[in-house]
Parts: sequence; C-alpha cells; structure tokens
Amino acid sequence: MKILLLGANGQLGRSFVENGGLAARGELFAASRDGQRYDGAAIETVDLAAPDTLPALLDRLRPDVIVNAAAYTAVDRAEQEEALATRVNGEAVGMLGQWAAAHDAWVIHYSTDYVFDGAASAPYPVDAPTAPLGAYGRSKLAGEQALRDSGAAHFIFRTAWVYAPHGQNFLRTMLRVGAEREELRVVADQVGAPTSTALIVAGTLAALDAWQAAGITRRHLLAGTHHLVADGHTSWHGFASAIFAGAVGRGLIARAPRVAAIATADYPTPAKRPAWSVLDNSGFQQCFGYALPGWQSGLRDVLDMLLHQHT
Repeated sequence: MKILLLGANGQLGRSFVENGGLAARGELFAASRDGQRYDGAAIETVDLAAPDTLPALLDRLRPDVIVNAAAYTAVDRAEQEEALATRVNGEAVGMLGQWAAAHDAWVIHYSTDYVFDGAASAPYPVDAPTAPLGAYGRSKLAGEQALRDSGAAHFIFRTAWVYAPHGQNFLRTMLRVGAEREELRVVADQVGAPTSTALIVAGTLAALDAWQAAGITRRHLLAGTHHLVADGHTSWHGFASAIFAGAVGRGLIARAPRVAAIATADYPTPAKRPAWSVLDNSGFQQCFGYALPGWQSGLRDVLDMLLHQHT
C-alpha cells in the first residue's frame, strides 16, 4: 500500500511522521510546500495553493491512500485572504478527491469545529446543520463538500482545538508568555475539547486499520464524516489553568501566572470564533471500536513529552 502524507511539516503532519504508524502500514511518501521536512530531509514538494499541480504528482506516485494533513489555518488572516484559504482548503481537496475517485484511492481529510456556528449547547452530532461564522470555516466546509461531491472513498475527520509539543498552538503560547508575565487574561466563554495531534494520529491509524480489515464489500459502512476529538470539554481559561498546573508540577516553569477570566468581547479578533465547539465523538468510537480519552489525558502526555525534551 502506497500512502501519501500531505502537510508533513504542520502540527499534525509532523506528528504522523514522528509516530511512524503510517510508514509501518505501507510505503510512505511525505510532502511539504517547500520539499523539505522539518528535520531537513528531502521530501516531495506539494503546494495546495496551486491545485492544478496536484494531478501530476499523484500520477507519478500513484498513492492508494492520501492523508491530507495540509491546510490553510490562519483563522484571522483568512478574513482578508479568503480566496487563498478556499483554494487550499476547498479546491485542492476537491482535486485530491477527483483523482482518488478515478484511481480507486482513499482520501483521509481533516476538517474543523469552525464549520458550525457555535450556538449549540450540546455536543454537535456529525449531521448537525453547518453554518460557519467566517472565511476559515467557509473554506473548510468547501473542502468537505468538494470531497463528498468527488465520489472518492473518504474519511472526513472533524477535530478541534488542536495542539502538539511542536508548532504554533495555544499550549506552547501559554507556556511561553506564562513564563514572562505575572498575569494572563484568557477567554472563558468559548468551550471546546483540546485535542492533541497524538490522539488524532492514533485515531486515524485505528480507522485506517478498520478500513483495511473491513474488506472491499464493507468499507463503505465506515466511510464518511466522523468527529475525532478528545472526550469532555473545557474553556480556553480552563485549558490554560490546567496547562500551568501541569507545567509547574513538572518543573517546566517556575511558577504559574494568575489566569484572569475574560469574555470574548474583551478580546476582539478579526474572525468570529464559535462559542461552543464541542463535537459529539460517540459515533467515531462506535464505528471504529476506538475509545477517545478525555482531554486531560492528552495534556498530560504532551507535558510529559516536553519534560522529556528538556531533560
């Protein structure tokens, strides 16, 4: 089985490479926008901002599975660059789907809580009506629709509040600024499930294994859209408080700053964020027989990894 991993330098793509699970399941081709991996290794060059260049690469590599961990993720900048965001998150995904449909390949693609408006008060089921609040959410929804319309066999895994021990994310920002300041003001009226890339990788591999085990006649029963997020939920303020408690306990920072709770209105941003980003992940767990642990478990694991890197 040939596997193509797009976005190998992003938070999620790097976690796939470091995990090694894809390479253990087939011949892995990794790709990034500049043709270099985060550690300097030469890999394939793929730019999703130029969707027309994708078929030539796919024709050359002939992957059986395309894992699309690449995305335009600058939520606020997308308000000024919606055409670019839509090209990367929408049109390119449709191109991947069209090639896969024509060559009997499988696409694994990642979407987001931002396809919802955040007005709910219970976890969003997979089939809840979508209503993105901004350009980023619209671009990701366009990718979902383009992949479905392509007719390709696929998984769409919606996730949320993603973080890792590497890359740009909330946890790393908190640890950096928390070491510098006495007090931080953190939004307390946006709620979601912080989800580590390690969980997304593990869940994806479980789904890929289930797909292979199902055989050609039953794979369609697993296909479609699933919510791949950690269990439970908290606010950004709650997440920050838990990060600092865990970091101080491990000696990653000397002391925790005060974490003051503020409202979204006190921290205006160009893009409007969903207030409620909790996704119902029960369908994923039932479909693939894979338990998704609480968000606190992923946080402990990532802090342990950071401690290991420091020692």
